[in-house]
Amino acid sequence: MTSDQAGVFWPFLTASPLPPTGAPMGTDMSNGATFYVDPHGWVLNDAIPVTNPNIFVFGKPGRGKSAWVKAFLNRMFAFGYQALILGDPKDEYELMCRHFGVEPFAIGPGMPTRLNPLDPGPLATNWGQLDKEEQHRRQAIIFGRWLVLLRSLIGSQSIGDRKVAVGPTEEQVLKAVLVELTHTTDTRELRPIVIPQVWQQLHSPSDHLIAELRYPDRHTFLDDTRLLRDAVAQLISGVFAGIFDAPTTVTIDWNAPIQSLSLSRLMPLGDDAVGMALMCLNSWGTAMRHVSGRRRINVRDEVWRQLRLGTGAVSSFDADLRLSRSHGDIEIANAHKPSDYLGAGHAGSQAQQIAKDLLHLGDIKVLFGQDAEVADDLEQLLELGPVARDIVTGWAMGGKGRALIAVGPRLHKVALTLHADLELPLTDTNQKLQT
Repeated sequence: MTSDQAGVFWPFLTASPLPPTGAPMGTDMSNGATFYVDPHGWVLNDAIPVTNPNIFVFGKPGRGKSAWVKAFLNRMFAFGYQALILGDPKDEYELMCRHFGVEPFAIGPGMPTRLNPLDPGPLATNWGQLDKEEQHRRQAIIFGRWLVLLRSLIGSQSIGDRKVAVGPTEEQVLKAVLVELTHTTDTRELRPIVIPQVWQQLHSPSDHLIAELRYPDRHTFLDDTRLLRDAVAQLISGVFAGIFDAPTTVTIDWNAPIQSLSLSRLMPLGDDAVGMALMCLNSWGTAMRHVSGRRRINVRDEVWRQLRLGTGAVSSFDADLRLSRSHGDIEIANAHKPSDYLGAGHAGSQAQQIAKDLLHLGDIKVLFGQDAEVADDLEQLLELGPVARDIVTGWAMGGKGRALIAVGPRLHKVALTLHADLELPLTDTNQKLQT
């Protein structure tokens, strides 16, 4: 028969509407063709309903989330991408790093690794050679990142039975402290700072700082900023002492395909400690975006730990996702189920509303098998219909590596394919259960 007649005999067999570009990730069960994932290519293609390259991955433990992410990274390396694991709480990427000759950086009490989340990064390079307009532009970027981080870290803490509030007044105090510490009125350099210096400036403010903030005297300043000062003190004297309070000692090899920052040594300290560490790593990773000219994939694991720390922490994560188009990175966020994002705050709170809106900042969603109890989340939070719900709670639960991939409103049933010798050993997360 001719090609125009074939459709009469097989009317429901069609080629994939997506171009064969990017990482081949498995078999599209609707037609048996190879399914490719190309976030940047999809964003640039007006025919594909994707406006950002962010990827949200959901799935019950053991369904294949980590294997899918690792396989995606491994295959995107061939296209010049580099992976940065911004916090690996379970050391799931350790084998993959060592396969490529990279040793993960271990962060935790007693470890030699130091990472300064207030590192200005390469934006401060050759500061004295920049004109004033460019200095002001870069200063706004750097200070904006620092303020988001400090507001998030401080706002996630409680002093006694009081939650530390960081409102407009506290934010102005922090901004004035940063200006004073970095001496940004001096156009010759932008001085790097660390969190202990912020506390010292709050504890022993200069006369200039008190006057700049319009306080009548030193006593009033110290009285009004006591809660703020105590919260900053906890950042340098608590579980993070000697980790995020000194100049950075990490030297990233930007020519390597993957780099990972391990947080497994912080796991015994609890979810809040890991969540705060994830915020610090995210801030530092944002600064380092300007180092390498390579396209980057930032993997954010266990995101629920950060989101549960309050409005500031959610806003920090929200800012990173919204910037993905402008900085050219692909952000991958892993969670067990969509309702993990609702744990950001009480029902109806600002934190919870921002977290719900986050789900719309990822046009690409990879949905692995879920129990039937999660079906309502798929419809209400992700706005997926009953067909998608049944696939995720039915077909996807029938085998490891099965996922419903949403490319905008388009849905694809895809079975992940792994190379038995080259990829399967790197993606198996059950090895620790077998030893």
